[in-house]
Amino acid sequence: MATNLPDYVSLAKPNPAENRAAWWKNTAQTYAGIMLWFVFWQSIPTGDAALPGGMLGCGVATAIAAIFVSAFLCYLLFYLAPAMLGMKSGLSLTVVGTSTYGTTGGFLMPGFLMGVLQFGWLAVNAYFSGLLLAGAFGMEEMSSVHLIIASLWAIAAAFIGLKGIKYVAPIASFLPLIPVVILIVLLAKTSGGIAEFDQKELVTQQQTLTEGAKTAGASTYGVFNILGLYILGFFATAGAAGCNMGTANRNRYDVHMGGLVGVFGATLFAATLSLLVYAGAYGSGILAYDAPLGNTPSIMGAIMGNDKIGSIFMTLLAVSAFPSACFAALIAADNIKTTLPKINPFITCGIGTLAAIALILSGKAGQAAAVFTVIGASFGPICGAMTADYILSGFRWNGPRAGFNPAGWISWLVGFVVGAFNFIECRPFDMPCPPLLAFVVGFVLYFLLAKMGLESKSLEMKSKG
Repeated sequence: MATNLPDYVSLAKPNPAENRAAWWKNTAQTYAGIMLWFVFWQSIPTGDAALPGGMLGCGVATAIAAIFVSAFLCYLLFYLAPAMLGMKSGLSLTVVGTSTYGTTGGFLMPGFLMGVLQFGWLAVNAYFSGLLLAGAFGMEEMSSVHLIIASLWAIAAAFIGLKGIKYVAPIASFLPLIPVVILIVLLAKTSGGIAEFDQKELVTQQQTLTEGAKTAGASTYGVFNILGLYILGFFATAGAAGCNMGTANRNRYDVHMGGLVGVFGATLFAATLSLLVYAGAYGSGILAYDAPLGNTPSIMGAIMGNDKIGSIFMTLLAVSAFPSACFAALIAADNIKTTLPKINPFITCGIGTLAAIALILSGKAGQAAAVFTVIGASFGPICGAMTADYILSGFRWNGPRAGFNPAGWISWLVGFVVGAFNFIECRPFDMPCPPLLAFVVGFVLYFLLAKMGLESKSLEMKSKG
């Protein structure tokens, strides 16, 4: 029998072998749906950064190389160890996390933290989906129509997510095909201009537009740094959730293939096509080099030569994002119900939804890069510490540890400070690629602290999977 364990750990049962399936039936398609979400790939050309020429300032090849490296790091560092832990233990992230953060600490992290941050994702999803829908009718960002649509979107997604996955699962497997088709169509219309794209002309014209705020020029380091921050920060929570994804995998092969196709492959596909579409639009003359650099959906009408088609594409992209909003709400509800079981989930999720609406109305949900930085700072060290714990335990799940595990919490706190360093107003320098450094700090500190004996004692559990 399990002893000295809270109910959420002692009663946890591993997902049995008969409930598992091949990688292409679960992990790959789930992650592909996340990385094909237009909110991820729409700002790849700009990186949400004030660099002349954006991510195209050093040329297409440099930007694609940065995307390739970032996508592979998502798979190798943020996804692989949590997914292996899920596959080998058969247990959810909330339970598996008790090895890294302790049975008491596991309530707060990663369980409760995962739930809270999902409302941030809900806000981002609703904000940009509402923006596309409002834009299809000629309404501007932060207009009353945009904010009303986004708020209602968040409420509807939260309600469906709280009610259960069965309401969205039937369509969730097919809607991600919409952005695939749209990206391919846009690439077909602009591919002829890719070879003619001139990054020097773009940088020169864009510097003229930003003469008063010219703080940095195009550089290979800048492109790799910004795309690394953007992509790793976006993926951080999804990487930790790989633990839950892994419980549906049969073996190591499924874990690797699900990640290589759904994480690395889908990320590389969506981000690269978004970048090539923008480069091709400049090279083919659809966009003038002195036109302000924006997100990919904003130029769909110009590419298609018909604003109505562009509006239809916007509407379709927004519709394809709704299951993602529902899944975010579902994950939030599940984690909060686990950590706060005595409180009515309609109350806790209602409060979370109101917080999401507040982010929408304030415009904070539209600052995607800042949101990704916060998420990367929060979950970068979690993925790093879990990876170190996995290695130190002999590439298996150690089982729960008592109370608050000092090695886990200290490594997370320092890692979070590193990941969020660039939010400090009077900082002496900018931290390069904060999500990656947060992971490294979490990994190294946990490894060292564990070797120093700063892990709490392991507890016996009836089944470790």
